[in-house]
Amino acid sequence: MALSLKTLFFFSFISLVSISYSLLLPVTKDSATLQYVTQIYHGTPLVPVKLVLDLGGPFLWLDCSSGRVSSSNTPIQCGSIQCLTAKTSDCGHGGEASTCRLSPENTITGVAAPGELAEDMVAVEVSEMVSPFLFSCAPRPLLKGLTRGTVGMLGLGRTRISLPSSVGLHRKFAVCLSPSDGGAVFLENEIAGTDISKSLVYTPLLTDQILNSEQYFINVKSIRINGRGVSLGTITGGTGISTVVPYTTMKRSVYEIFTKAYIEAAASMDMSMVESVAPFEVCFRSGSPEPAVPAIDLVLQSEMVKWRILGRNSMVRVSDEVICLGFLDGGDNPETSIVLGGYQLEDNLLAFDLSTSMLGFSSSLSGSSCSELKLNSMSRGSL
Repeated sequence: MALSLKTLFFFSFISLVSISYSLLLPVTKDSATLQYVTQIYHGTPLVPVKLVLDLGGPFLWLDCSSGRVSSSNTPIQCGSIQCLTAKTSDCGHGGEASTCRLSPENTITGVAAPGELAEDMVAVEVSEMVSPFLFSCAPRPLLKGLTRGTVGMLGLGRTRISLPSSVGLHRKFAVCLSPSDGGAVFLENEIAGTDISKSLVYTPLLTDQILNSEQYFINVKSIRINGRGVSLGTITGGTGISTVVPYTTMKRSVYEIFTKAYIEAAASMDMSMVESVAPFEVCFRSGSPEPAVPAIDLVLQSEMVKWRILGRNSMVRVSDEVICLGFLDGGDNPETSIVLGGYQLEDNLLAFDLSTSMLGFSSSLSGSSCSELKLNSMSRGSL
């Protein structure tokens, strides 16, 4: 599944707010659903299709029931190399003579359905072909809950048939989400040794998450609010990173301790609490466009390695006079104690290196934004 030589060996000059890449996926945020949407080109002839971006999704799945016929679409037979690559042995009742089956999941609603593995032409940019590309056809009801106009979900997870593993040799990609239409996914990016690499902090990606091996986890050892440690008790498993969860969620016992400490820190800064505004529980009065709020530090592998969350990623403005803490109660028994949601990731550059299982992150783009990063990278990196 090789890229053209023009794409694979193209590198561009990088400044502090630009990044070299081989392929770029534009990402927009849907204001109604808070989902992040991207577009690829699919089939023969190529047709643009809109998909909900799923950072931890295992593969691309889409509704194949529209009636459009692609001359290059090929069902994958059970027992084939492609079926083994997808790590599925589900052959249904027809045995090895039948089509290889997968279980695509709508990770917004948590609903899964039987699907069939297929291979077709997919282009990230209309002038650059990736062939062949494995994906799953899914029944139309699985689209329920997705942004209007989308026909499936694009997974960037840690599997052999996700997009990052399928389009390049280096298995590197970067994500920069925007609160509007300026986000992007950079595929086959090259960051090491550049100016922007100096602004990133690096932490290992955990690889021992048995139940969700395709998703991305980091090790958050503790949390500090305005520099003061918060005793959260035992945080089971790693901390997940998700683009389908709108706001960071915490196990109820962790959330209660965290919000109590945050309220105390806010009170010391003379912030006045107001009534809750659903879905948020902790809200404050503030008419300032950029209010001073407590800083949140996620302490990672050492006290020196921290992911800092400032007001632009911690507070959600719900009215001209009210802001709310953008962290939600995840219930008593979630699979993961803490999941960092899309809002907390916005205007942060996340650089994933799957070959070394490392994540580089920017903790906000030093006064810049993902929109600026995307525009500068496109102007410097156009093919």
